[in-house]
Amino acid sequence: MGRHRGRYAEEPYPPPRGRGRRRRGRGRGGAVAALATALVIVVGLAVVGVYMFGQTDGCRGADIELDIAASPELAPALDTLATEFNAEENTVDGRCVAAEVRQVDSANVAFGISGAGATMGDTDSHVWIPDSSVWPDLVRSRSDSAVITETGTSVARSPLVLAQLNEFASDQTASWTDVAPSGTPGQYGNTVRMVDPTRSSSGMSALYLMSGALEQTSPDTDTYNALMTGALQALQQSTSPDEDAAFVALSGGTEEAPPLMVMSEQAVWRYNNTHQDASAQAGYVEGGTAYLDYPYVLRSDDSQITRASELFRQAVRSEAFLPTLLSHGFRGPEGQIDSSVLTEDAGFRQEAPPELPSPSDGSATELIQTWNQMKIDSRVLTIVDISGSMLAEVPGTGMSRIQVTSAATVQGLEFFPPTAEMGLWQFSTDIDGGLDYEEVNPVLELQSPGEGGGTHREAISTALSGLEPLPQGDTGLYDSLLAAYKEMVDLYTPDRNNVILVLTDGDNDNPDGIDLETLLTELDAVSDPTRPIPVFTIAFGPDVEHLEPLQEIGAATGGAAYMTEDPTEISDIFLQIFSHRISGNE
Repeated sequence: MGRHRGRYAEEPYPPPRGRGRRRRGRGRGGAVAALATALVIVVGLAVVGVYMFGQTDGCRGADIELDIAASPELAPALDTLATEFNAEENTVDGRCVAAEVRQVDSANVAFGISGAGATMGDTDSHVWIPDSSVWPDLVRSRSDSAVITETGTSVARSPLVLAQLNEFASDQTASWTDVAPSGTPGQYGNTVRMVDPTRSSSGMSALYLMSGALEQTSPDTDTYNALMTGALQALQQSTSPDEDAAFVALSGGTEEAPPLMVMSEQAVWRYNNTHQDASAQAGYVEGGTAYLDYPYVLRSDDSQITRASELFRQAVRSEAFLPTLLSHGFRGPEGQIDSSVLTEDAGFRQEAPPELPSPSDGSATELIQTWNQMKIDSRVLTIVDISGSMLAEVPGTGMSRIQVTSAATVQGLEFFPPTAEMGLWQFSTDIDGGLDYEEVNPVLELQSPGEGGGTHREAISTALSGLEPLPQGDTGLYDSLLAAYKEMVDLYTPDRNNVILVLTDGDNDNPDGIDLETLLTELDAVSDPTRPIPVFTIAFGPDVEHLEPLQEIGAATGGAAYMTEDPTEISDIFLQIFSHRISGNE
């Protein structure tokens, strides 16, 4: 880029370097004027003059090509610098250094070096300037052989802020706890958006800060896991795969769901430059924020390349380059700012916000793993108790247990993305030709067409609302659960979380059915540790006298059992079930 424009696009400036390069030297011009009658001597002096000039000027032989891979938003400023740098003919061992700046995605380079994620290639360079130190830290933690030398130089800085469209912006301040969305659908105000944290350091840093804030405000680990699960689920439904998509999502915000986008100051500046008809305001998070710090990283141990990169590093840190850097919406390495670029009218503050820690290499790896695990779609078979006791009224609600259970489960459906799969069974005793269970809806994607029109999600919601308990029915739990488990073994898909969810208000009550020991033996016989199918049971009401058998079933399958006397708490328990992915129990 800089090298291309400075050397080839406007031939012949600077003049071509390398073997055979000549300049119009003062020695030859003077010799021709003074010794016009001695042609042989003139020619000789001309040759000597060219040789001597080439030596003292410092450039001879082929250029030292310095390949610089920079984060795309920083590359234009560096390209301008590279053009000037090349024109100055900086030398190493008498050879000119030709700097070439390329725009390369930071995550692409990090994953290309470490193998920690998908990459598009083109990851080799002599100098690497990613948008955050998060990436070289991640590389070092994953690759012992990679040549990664940090120079201690931060090329530029840009703090994370909250961007809102001007028409929806407010003066309210928010902490990272406030920014973290809750898991209750529709209950977290603005649609909090960010770029995929597995590909974006701004997204990763934002997720890290939300996680830390939720951990500090949670009284115990279980509460934190549930809150973090809710935040992850909400964020995954509103996360953009890349910055371009994030810009589109921000510009298309509506009053019904005004987006609150986490991005850097510089990204807000770039957005406003290209979306003047839907410009945004920058807002600052109470208590501080993380910064993109653009580290200057050397990726070569070759002596000449190392010295060439040092020359360019000095140019990057020069006072002459600072105005160019600031004109592109960055803060300087010491927090310098151009108020005519980052203007107060757009919400930018001249004073740099307090800096909070960015994720360490271990934290970044853990966040990526958790995020990816939460992204895996679920395949869930829900079996609901319709025994006679489900007709009992839930005190203070005016509703029966089955009505409250159905309503809470319909609400829980909102936690699942459209691509999740779900099926519905009902169980009691002797409800389908002597069986204790009956399929109501098959296991299908929630977005697939449902019977009678609409989607499968709508069909399950309708079916849940229409469940009718059998007045004389008992609780044939163990036979139903074993049948459900065998069904899920047959339906098992490795790229999904295969789960059985049981909703019941009583202990197993079927004298003609199998007992707990037989159930556990049968489960052990058909299960496969490499193909886990955890069973999660939500037991509620005063008729549940013995939780221990349900806990044994959960332990045997990698699931868990929950008990509450209030069926209205079922939707909260859904979050605890999902949080098993975070705590590592699934």
